[in-house]
Amino acid sequence: MGPGCGQPCRGSRRGWQHGGVTAATDSTLFPQVPGSPDVVLEGLDPEQREVATALHGPVCVLAGAGTGKTRAITHRIAYGVRAGILPPAAVLAVTFTQRAAGEMRGRLRQLGAQGVQARTFHSAALRQLQFFWPRAIGGEVPPLVERKAALVGEAAARCRIRLDRTELRDVTSEIEWSKVTQTAAEDYPAAAAKAGRAAPRDPAELGRIYDLYEQLKSERSLIDFEDVLLLTVGILQDRPDIAETVRGRYQHFVVDEYQDVSPLQQRLLELWVGERENLCVVGDASQTIYSFTGATADHLLDFRTRHPGATVVKLVRDYRSTPQVVHFANALLAHARGRAAEHRLELVSQREPGPEPVCAEFADEPGEAEGVARRVRDLIASGVPADEIAVLYRINAQSEVYEQALADLGIPCQLRGAERFFERPEVREAFVVLRGAARAGGNDALLDDAADLPSQVRAVLGTKGWTPQAPAGSGAVRDRWESLAALVRLSVDFAAAHPEATLSDLVAELDERARAQHAPSVEGVTLASLHSAKGLEWDAVFVVGLTDGMLPIAYAKTDEQIEEERRLLYVGITRARRILTLSWSLARSPGGRPSRQPSRFLKGLRPGTGGGVPRYGPAVAGGSVIQGDVERGRSAGRGRVRRALARCRVCGRSLTDPGEVKLLRCEDCPSELDEVLYERLHQWRARQAALLGQPDYCVFTDKTLLAIAEAVPGDEAALSRISGVRSRKLQQFGADVLALCAGEELHADPEQDAREEGTGR
Repeated sequence: MGPGCGQPCRGSRRGWQHGGVTAATDSTLFPQVPGSPDVVLEGLDPEQREVATALHGPVCVLAGAGTGKTRAITHRIAYGVRAGILPPAAVLAVTFTQRAAGEMRGRLRQLGAQGVQARTFHSAALRQLQFFWPRAIGGEVPPLVERKAALVGEAAARCRIRLDRTELRDVTSEIEWSKVTQTAAEDYPAAAAKAGRAAPRDPAELGRIYDLYEQLKSERSLIDFEDVLLLTVGILQDRPDIAETVRGRYQHFVVDEYQDVSPLQQRLLELWVGERENLCVVGDASQTIYSFTGATADHLLDFRTRHPGATVVKLVRDYRSTPQVVHFANALLAHARGRAAEHRLELVSQREPGPEPVCAEFADEPGEAEGVARRVRDLIASGVPADEIAVLYRINAQSEVYEQALADLGIPCQLRGAERFFERPEVREAFVVLRGAARAGGNDALLDDAADLPSQVRAVLGTKGWTPQAPAGSGAVRDRWESLAALVRLSVDFAAAHPEATLSDLVAELDERARAQHAPSVEGVTLASLHSAKGLEWDAVFVVGLTDGMLPIAYAKTDEQIEEERRLLYVGITRARRILTLSWSLARSPGGRPSRQPSRFLKGLRPGTGGGVPRYGPAVAGGSVIQGDVERGRSAGRGRVRRALARCRVCGRSLTDPGEVKLLRCEDCPSELDEVLYERLHQWRARQAALLGQPDYCVFTDKTLLAIAEAVPGDEAALSRISGVRSRKLQQFGADVLALCAGEELHADPEQDAREEGTGR
C-alpha cells in the first residue's frame, strides 16, 4: 500500500502510482482535466477567487464562520489540477474529522479532481506507517489498542490507585494530551502546571500511571492512536531516505481547520513539507475550541512569521447567517481578549435581513426546556423542517431535559455524536436488501421495471420497516424508521440529479458515501453539545443553559480558558442561518432559589445591559412570537409565576434536588410507598409505552411513578401537584392513573387484546 493511499503501488522505478497516474515532479505527465480551468472559478467571490488562483508558495487563508472556506480550498485544488499545475496524486489535503475529509473528497470528485488524497492527519499517518514500518523497523505494524481506558485502568491498578469510571476517562484524556503535546511521563506534572490544566488526580500519580501505561503497551506490542503520529514522526526524523520518499510522493499540501493543529501534528506536517513552500493553510483563531486536546492557534497566528513571503487572504463575506446573527456574533467577539481576539475577523453578512436574535430568561431548567420545545413546535408548524433546528448546550448531560420536553410534544430528535449513520444496524440491513435487489434486477418480485428509482427503493425498504407515514413517538421504532426514511429521501435526491440512474447506481453511491462517512440527514431536531456542533449549520439554533458556571464552565479559571469559552459560544451562535435564540434559567429545579446569573458573555448583548446590540422585546421569528427579556421570576412562554419553595413533607427541609422535589421528601426520609400500586403503575406504563412506540420514561419517569405511589392522589388537583405530571400528561393519562390509585382494574386496550389473541396468549 502506498502511504496515504488505499491503492497498490505499481511501477516503483518511475515513482508511486495512484489510479494509473504517476506522481512525479514533471507536470507534463499529468494530462489536464477536459474543460477550461476558469470554469472552476465561476461563482467565487473576489477573495475566494484569490485563494483558488494562489497556487505557488505558502498561502494562509483566514476564513471566518460561514465564509465558504471549504469551497475556496476545494476550488483551489480543482483549478490547479485542471490547469495541470497540481498533479492530483501529489496533493495531500488534511483535516480533522472523517466527515470533513469525506465532504472534501465528494466536492473534489464533483469538480473533476479525482486522485487527490483528502484524509485526516491520523489516517494519512497510519497509511504511511503501515507502508514504511517493514522497511524502517521490520515486521508488521503493532496492532492498535482496542480498549485504551481498560489498559489505563490496569496501569492505575498496578500503581495501587483505584479510579472510578469518570476519573478513568479523565486520566485517559490527560495521557492523550501529554502525547500530542510531546510531554514525557516524568515531565507531566510540570507541563500540566505550566498549561494550567486541572489534573483529575495528583499530577505525580498521573505521571506514574502514564509511565506504566506506556510500559504495558510495550510489553504487549501494542500502539495507541497517538502513537500513530509519534511513530510516523520518529521514522521521518530518523530516516531521511524515507522522508525524501514521502516528499517525492506529496508535493502540495492543504491543511483545513489549521487553528486546531496540535504540536505533534504540526511537527508531522513540517516533516511532510520539508524545505518546500507548497503549503496552504486555512483557519480562524476565533474558532479555536479544542485546546483541552492540545490544539493551539499559535501555528496559524505565527504562519506569516515562519513564512515571511506568504500570501494572506481574509474571507469575511458570511454567506450563512443573516445580518442580525452576524452582528450579534461580531459584538460578542468585540469584548474578547487575548491573542486570538487581536486577529478576529469582522464578518459581513451577504444574506437578506432576518429576525433579531432573542434572549429568553426562565425560572428553572424544566421551564426553559418546555419553552424551547414549544418554540420548536411553533417553528415546525410555520414550515421550518425539524432537521433544520438545533438545540445546543455546553455539556452532554444537559440533553436529557430537552429530550423529555421534545418527547412530551411528540417532536422527534437526534443526538449528535451518537452512532454513525452507516453503522446503524437498520442501515446495514437496508444495504444488504438493496444490494440483493440490485443484483436480482428484473427477477426480484418487489421491483417493477417501469417504476422510478425512489419507488423501487420504497418497495425494497418496506420489507425492513419503512412506511409512508412515520410511527408515533420518538423511541427505537421511530429511530429505525427515520434511518430508512433518510435513505428514501437520498434516493429521491439522487434520482433528481441522475434521471437515468438504476438501483445499482444508487447502491454504488451509498457505498461511496459510507466510505466517506457522508451521511444523509435524519429528520428530527438536533440535540448537540457546542463542541460537536462545529462545522454544522441550521436555519434555527437555540443555545441553552447560558449561565455563569455553565458557559463559561465553572472549571474555566484562567483568562485564556475563559476566552476559549467565549469562542465556544461564538461557534454556537454562528451555526444559525436565520433564527437565533439564547436562553438561561435562574434555578435548576422548580422551587429552587433563583441564584443563577446569565452568562457574563451576554453582558452588553442582552436587553438592559448596555452595548450596541438592539434590544429584543417580543420578537417575531419564523411566524411566531417568543418573549425576550422575560420578567425575572417567571417562565417565558408559560406565563405562570415561579413555584413556591419546595419542602420535605416528612422533615420540612428545603429541597433543591430535582428528584427530591418530585418526591416532596428527602431521599433519606422514610417513604410511605404503596408497593402494590407502584408495581401496577410500572406495568401500566410499559403497556402505554409499547402502544405509543416510545421509551417508558416518555410516559412517566421512575421518580414520577414513585411520587404517585407515595402520594396516592385521589383527584386531578392532587395528581397535578406532583412534579412531572404536566397538563398534557394529565389529560392523556390522568384518568388511568387515578383509576389505578383508587384500586380499580383497567380495561385492556382493544388493540392489545387483538395482538394477544393473535399470538395465542
